[in-house]
Amino acid sequence: MTAQAPGNMDPGAPDAHRWWSPFLVSGEVAVTHVDLAPHPTREVVAQSWLDEVELARWGNYASEPRRRFVLCRAALRSLLCEELGCPNAQLGFQESEYGKPFALVAGQPAPISFNVSHSGSHGLIACAPHGRLGIDVEEIAPRPHLASLIEAVMAPGEQAELGLLSGDAQLCQFFRLWTCKEALIKALGTGFSTDISKLYVPAGLRLGERTGVFRFEHLPAVSWLLEDISGEGFAAALARELPER
Repeated sequence: MTAQAPGNMDPGAPDAHRWWSPFLVSGEVAVTHVDLAPHPTREVVAQSWLDEVELARWGNYASEPRRRFVLCRAALRSLLCEELGCPNAQLGFQESEYGKPFALVAGQPAPISFNVSHSGSHGLIACAPHGRLGIDVEEIAPRPHLASLIEAVMAPGEQAELGLLSGDAQLCQFFRLWTCKEALIKALGTGFSTDISKLYVPAGLRLGERTGVFRFEHLPAVSWLLEDISGEGFAAALARELPER
C-alpha cells in the first residue's frame, strides 16, 4: 500500500485503503466508525498524514493509545478534507479553552463541527456543518471497581436504578449512561469542569429508549438531542444542540 494524503484520496478507493466506514446519519450529523484493531501497514500510512504537532503528540503515547490516536486522526483528516475541499497540508487544529479541538484551513476556522471518541478497537467520528455536538464510545468490558465508578459518576437516582441490576445487565447499562453523560459534556465543550455525577440521563433513555432531550440546569433555554448509538461490543452516545424554536 502506498501512502496517500487524505485530501487526495479517491472517495471510491478500495476498502483496503480505508479503515473507516459510515456508521449512521442523524439529521445533519454523519457518524463514521474507525477500525482501531492493530494493523502495522495502516499505522504507517496514517502516521504519514500527521503534521509535526500531531507527530510529537503521537510520540508521547504508549503503544495502544498511540495506535488509536494515529488511526483516528488520519481518518478525521480524510473526512474533513473531503467535506471542506482542502488538501491535507492546509488542514490544522486548535483547541478551545477546555481542550475541545476545532479545525482550521489555511489558518482560518473552518465551517464544520466534529467530535471524536475511541475505546479499545472502536473509534467514532461525528461531523456536521454547524452546531455543537459531542460523541462518546466505550468498549464494554468488566471493570474491577465498578461499584466505585457508579458512585463517582452517577446521580443518586441512577445509582439506585443500577443497584437493581447485576452482572452483564448492570455493566451494559452503566456504560450506556456513562457514554450519554460524556457525549453531553463534550458537546457543551466544558470538559471535566462539569460534574457528570450531577447530570441525570433522561428517563426514557434510562428505560431503554434510543433518544431523549436533555437540558443543563444552568442553560435551561438550550435543548440537546441525546441518542444511544451503541453497537456490538460497545456503548456509544451522540449529543447535539437543537436549533432554537
